[in-house]
Amino acid sequence: MSSFSNFDLLSTLQETLQEKKISLPTEIQNRVLPILLKGQSIVGVSETGSGKTLTYALPILQILKKIETDGQPVTVDSHPRAAVIVPTRELGEQVSKVFKEFTHTTRLRVRTVLGGTTLEVAKRNIKGPLEILVATPGRLVQLMDRGLISLNDVQILVFDEADQMLDKGFISDANKIVSACKENRQLILFSATVSPNVQTLINKLFVGVEIIRSKGSSKVVPTLSTVNKTVLEGDRFSLLEKILAKQVTGGTLIFTNTRNQCDALANLLIKKGHKCLIYRGEMDKVKRRANLKAFRNGEIELLISTDLGSRGLDVDHVSRVINYHLPKEMENYLHRVGRTARAGRKGQVINLVTDRDGSLVAKLGSIKS
Repeated sequence: MSSFSNFDLLSTLQETLQEKKISLPTEIQNRVLPILLKGQSIVGVSETGSGKTLTYALPILQILKKIETDGQPVTVDSHPRAAVIVPTRELGEQVSKVFKEFTHTTRLRVRTVLGGTTLEVAKRNIKGPLEILVATPGRLVQLMDRGLISLNDVQILVFDEADQMLDKGFISDANKIVSACKENRQLILFSATVSPNVQTLINKLFVGVEIIRSKGSSKVVPTLSTVNKTVLEGDRFSLLEKILAKQVTGGTLIFTNTRNQCDALANLLIKKGHKCLIYRGEMDKVKRRANLKAFRNGEIELLISTDLGSRGLDVDHVSRVINYHLPKEMENYLHRVGRTARAGRKGQVINLVTDRDGSLVAKLGSIKS
């Protein structure tokens, strides 16, 4: 399809797309939306920033609204008809926001139960009837075990950013969640890469399901420019200061490999007069969310992060990613650079390269679109 207007979508959804000036579908949207609208299960592998959330959100809203208008509204408390499983609270909030942009016309109810919030908050969120649930797996299973929510009316189940759900316990949680849904439910899985855990999940739950890979999967988008800078005599920081002296429009996200490196770099930058914040694991969650909000709102233009910030975060104005320390794995590299040049926008990645990074750098030429 050359335009969203060519898709067989409800007029209310088309109106919201027009209001938001969303007219041209991405490759993954073009290929997957018609299949999902037919109620078929699918596995989609697509690069970060390619519009995966909207790809499944529109069919969910369409299918659930049709069920309602056919005379079967949701009336039972805490019995959603669609569930989206996400790896992190931050991604859950982003996904919920995408859905809610379309619910002022569809009048469908979206609720979240996410890790990092109290159980009481989660219980309040699912009180009353609801159509769409966005949840982290651990929190959802906790509520299921306590009999506080039922998935026996779930007709569409989505695993979003599946490659981020890397802990071993996730496979058993996924099995439990799938088993609790309707037998003929529609299953959807999206991932930027296919890790061994994701492949295990596909083998267990998606046997015979069509796998659609975008042309850009496992590659960087063509709107991303890459610059490699050689670190001389181990002096990373002087090189970083020269890079930061060149102003860019938008935010800069700097990646380190460990929490200690993240803190040490932030302290160095602050001493040198640079305003920055950190975003990493093992820090106060309220503080971490506040830092992300300040970066997202443009109150601060420099965020220092570990790989926690490479997975699932969608911050519109990130124009530059700097790998202060390059990761060892290509998968982590792809997630990091996927934070910029999203949805057709231009972006830049600057890699600080040492002799130890030779193996990864040698592979970078093969991931260009």
